[in-house]
Amino acid sequence: TPEQEQLMVMWLSWMIKEEAYFESTSGVSASFGEMLLLVAMYFHSNQLSAIIDLVCSTLGMKIVIKPSSLSRMKTIFTQEIFTEQVVTAHAVRVAVTGNLSANITGFLPIHCIYQLLRSRSFTKHKVSIKDWIYRQLCETTTPLHPQLLPLIDVYINSVLTPASKSNPEATNQPITEEEILNVFQGLTGGESARLNQHYGITAQLLVLYYVLSYEEAILASSKTLAAMQRKPKSYSSALMDQIPIKYLIRQAQGLQQELGGLHSALLRLLATNYPHLCIVDDWICEEHITGTDALLRRMLLTNTAKNHSPKQLQEAPFVFICNPLAGRPAFAVLQSNHTQVLQILEHLTLLSAGELIPYAEALTSNMNRLLYSGIPRRILQTANRLWMTLNTVMPRRLWVMTVNALQPSGKMVRQQKYTQKDLMIDPLIVLRCDQRVHRCPPLMDITLHMLNGYLLASKAYLSAHLKETAEQDIRPSQNSMMGLEATEVTREELKNALLAAQDSAAVQILLEICLPMEEEKSVGGGSAYSLLKSLAVSGLGKRQLEEDEKEDSLLCNLREVQCLICCHLHQMFIADPNIAKLVHFQGYPCELLALTVAGIPSMHICLDFIPELIAQPELEKQVFAIQLLSHLCIQYALPKSLSVARLAINVMGTLLTVLTRAKRFSFFMPTMPCLVSFCQAFPPLYEDIVSLLIQIGQVCASDVATATRDFDAIITRLQQLKGKPSEWARLLKEPACKTGAGDGGGTDPNIQLCHCVERTFVDMINMSVGGV
Repeated sequence: TPEQEQLMVMWLSWMIKEEAYFESTSGVSASFGEMLLLVAMYFHSNQLSAIIDLVCSTLGMKIVIKPSSLSRMKTIFTQEIFTEQVVTAHAVRVAVTGNLSANITGFLPIHCIYQLLRSRSFTKHKVSIKDWIYRQLCETTTPLHPQLLPLIDVYINSVLTPASKSNPEATNQPITEEEILNVFQGLTGGESARLNQHYGITAQLLVLYYVLSYEEAILASSKTLAAMQRKPKSYSSALMDQIPIKYLIRQAQGLQQELGGLHSALLRLLATNYPHLCIVDDWICEEHITGTDALLRRMLLTNTAKNHSPKQLQEAPFVFICNPLAGRPAFAVLQSNHTQVLQILEHLTLLSAGELIPYAEALTSNMNRLLYSGIPRRILQTANRLWMTLNTVMPRRLWVMTVNALQPSGKMVRQQKYTQKDLMIDPLIVLRCDQRVHRCPPLMDITLHMLNGYLLASKAYLSAHLKETAEQDIRPSQNSMMGLEATEVTREELKNALLAAQDSAAVQILLEICLPMEEEKSVGGGSAYSLLKSLAVSGLGKRQLEEDEKEDSLLCNLREVQCLICCHLHQMFIADPNIAKLVHFQGYPCELLALTVAGIPSMHICLDFIPELIAQPELEKQVFAIQLLSHLCIQYALPKSLSVARLAINVMGTLLTVLTRAKRFSFFMPTMPCLVSFCQAFPPLYEDIVSLLIQIGQVCASDVATATRDFDAIITRLQQLKGKPSEWARLLKEPACKTGAGDGGGTDPNIQLCHCVERTFVDMINMSVGGV
C-alpha cells in the first residue's frame, strides 16, 4: 500500500542517517549505508542481477527473486531516496576505510566509488573525487584488496576520457605532483629515514602503479585526445626522476603473495615504458647481491670484519668519505693510503643495497680519483661491486651522478652537469668520458652498463615523444585518413633512422676504443690480433708458448677492455641483427676483424649479408667484405661459408677483367692474402684459387711485358706449380728474392702484385705442408 511504501522510505532514510551508530554498535568494518548506496547505484545502472547476488551473499542464503518484481523498488530508490546527485554528493563525504586490505570483507565505500566512477556520475554532476581516491590509496595495507587496481584504472579513464562528446571538459582531476611526492618522502634516505616515513609500502606501490598507468594511458590515447583537441596534464620528468622505481619493484618482488597481481602489473608497465629498468643482466646481478652467497657472507663474518657496527657505518659517509671537517677524506688520501680506502670500501660491501643508498653520492663523486695511475686493482673491483649493488635500487640517479663524475677534467672546470633528459636524448654522452676510463676495465664495465641502459631509455623516450606530439599529424585541411597515415609513417621512419644512427655510432666508438694506442703498440701486448692469437697457440710447443706470453702478454687492460666490449656488442647484435649489418656496411678498421670475429660469437650472422656487401659498387666495401669473409671462414667452416667463399672467388675473377691498373692494385693487394684463409678452411677451393692467382700474375705480367722480361720466369714457375705439385718442395727451399723482378721495378703496382701472388702461393704451400 502507499502507506507501507512511505514507511519503508522513512525507515531507509533513517538508517542512512544513523549509519554511524549502527556500525559502531555492530563492531564490524562493513558499512550499512554504503550497502544501500551500492544498491541504489545498481538500480541507477539497471544491474538488477547484481542486486540479487548482493542480497543473497549478504544474507548467506539463496533466494529466488524475479527481476521484474524489483521495478517499484527501483523507482523508490532512484527517484525518492537516492537520486543520482544525492548518490554522488553522499559518496564523497563517506570516510575512507582505514588500513584497507583483503582481510576486510563485505561491501565497502570503495565498491560504491568504483561503480560511480564507472557510470561517470562524478563528472556528470561536477563532483571532485580526487581527494577521496588519494586518501584511500594512502590508507591501504597488505594483503592487497582486489578492488584497488580496478578502482585506479577506472579513475584514470575518468580523468582522460570525457563523459560525453558534448562536454569535453567533464573529467576528473588527476592527483597532483606534490601529493605523489609526499607519499615517497624519505624513501631514499637510508634505513633510518625509512623508519620515520608516514606511508607504507602498499600505498607507495599503488601510487607508483597509478603514475605509470596514467602515463601509459596518455600515450595510448594520444591520437584520440589530439583529435578532440584535448591535452591532459602529464607528469613531469623531474617527478619521475624522484620516484625510486627500481627500489619499489624490488620491495614488491618480496611481497608477491600479499600484493596479488600488482607486482606483475608493475613489471608490465616497466617493460613498456622503462625498458632500461628491466635489463636481464641487472636481474642476474641482483641474484648475486641478494642471494644466498651474500647472506652467508654477512652471517659468517670474522671478528676483524665486524669492527664497525651498522650504526657507525651509517655515519661513515660523512666521517670517512665526504666530510672535509672530519679530517682528510678517504678518497683525498687515495694515492698515499690505499689500505684505508680499501678497508672502508670493504666494510661498505657488508651493507645491503638499501643501506648503501646514503653513500651513493660520495662514491660516485670521487670516481674520477680512481683513474690515477697506481690504484690497486682490488680497490677498483670493490668500487665496481658497490656501484652494481647501488644499481639494483637507484639506477637512474646513479647513472646521472656517475656520468657527471667521469667527465674529462676540462669539462669539470666548466661545471657542466648533464640531466636524465640530456642522457636520454643523446646516449653517446656516456662515451664522452675521461679517456683513462677506456683502459680501466672495472670502470669501463660500468660505462658499458650505463650505455646499454641509456640506449634503451632513448628508444622509449623517442617513442613516447612521437605519441605525445601526435597532434602535429592532425591538420585542419587533412580530412582523409590517407594523408594522416602517410605523415605517421614518415615520422616513424625518421625515429627508426635516428635510433639506428645512435646504435651504429655507439658500436663504431666502442670498436675504436679497441684499437691499441701508440704506446700499447710499442709494448706489443695490446695488439688487436691478440685475441685470435690466443686461439691459435694450441698447436705450439710449451716452450714456444711461454716465450710468446713473455713477448706478447694477453694479461693487459686493453685485452680485458676488448673482451668487455665484445660481450657488449654480442648482446647488441643479438637484440637487433640489423645493427650488425649497418655497422659492417659502414665498415671499420680491418685490424679489428680478427678481434671481432673471434670475440663476438654472433658474428656468424654476417654470412647472411656478405653477398650483398660484395655486390656494392664501392671498391672499399668489396675489399672489407672479402677480408671479413676470410676470418669468418676460419672461425665458422660451414657449408654456408663455403658457398659464400666460392662467390667471393668468382667475383675476384670477374673484377680482374674489368678493373683498371690502379683499382686492380687497390683491390687485390689486401684481398690476395685472404685466399690463404679460404684454402685453410676449405681445401676443395685450392684449384679455383690457384687458377685465379695465375690469372692475376699473367694479367700483371702482360701489362709490363714491354718494359722487362723478368716476369717470364715467374709465370713459368707458377704454371709449373699448377701442373707439377712436386715442384712445391723445391720452391720452398729457394729464397724468395731469386724470383723477384729486381729492385728497379719495386714501385710498379703490377710488379708488387706479382710478388704478392708469389707470397700467397708460398703461404698456401707452407700452410699445406705444415698441416694447419
